[in-house]
Amino acid sequence: MTYSNDWRDKARHVRLLALDVDGVLTDGTLHFQSDGQETKSFNILDGLGIKLLQQNGVAVALITGRESPMVSRRAEALGIAHVAQGREDKLVALTALCAQLGLPLNAVAYCGDDLPDLAAIRAAGLGLSVNNAPDYVRAHADWVPSRSGGQGAVREICDALLSCQGRWDACLAPYLDGQG
Repeated sequence: MTYSNDWRDKARHVRLLALDVDGVLTDGTLHFQSDGQETKSFNILDGLGIKLLQQNGVAVALITGRESPMVSRRAEALGIAHVAQGREDKLVALTALCAQLGLPLNAVAYCGDDLPDLAAIRAAGLGLSVNNAPDYVRAHADWVPSRSGGQGAVREICDALLSCQGRWDACLAPYLDGQG
C-alpha cells in the first residue's frame, strides 16, 4: 500500500486531531462483565501523546459511534474538551465541530478504522487510519502509522504531528533533563 507523499506537509497545518475511539484509542475489543457493564482498555502511551499535542496548541476531539462512560472518563482525564458520542455520522459530527471551532477541514487530521469513518478520513486535511484497519479503509488514508489501534497508534500519530510541526525537540527536552 502506498501513501500520499505530501502527508508531512499536510501535518504541518493540523490544528485539530479528531479520533474515533473503538479500534483507534482501543484495540476494538469490547469487554462485558456479567452484570452487562462494558469496559475498555486505553493505551497509556496514547494518553501522553494526546497531552503533548494539546500542550503544543493542537486540539483533540473524540468522535465515536458508541456511547460509553469510560470514553467520558478518559476524555476528562486527558483534558479533551470535544467529545461526540453516539455518532455514526462521523463527517457530519466533524464538520459541526469545525464550524464550532472556526477551523477549515484542511486544518484537521482525522483517524478512523472502519466504514463509518471513511467520509471523515477522506474529507479531513490529513486522513489517517490504523495499521489493523481493513485494507479498504487504509487505502483512503494519507498515512497509516506502523502501530495498531489501542497499541500506540495514536501516540505515533501525535509524535509525527509534533515532529512535522517542528515541536518534537521542545517536547523531548524536559524529559532528557529530568524535568518532564
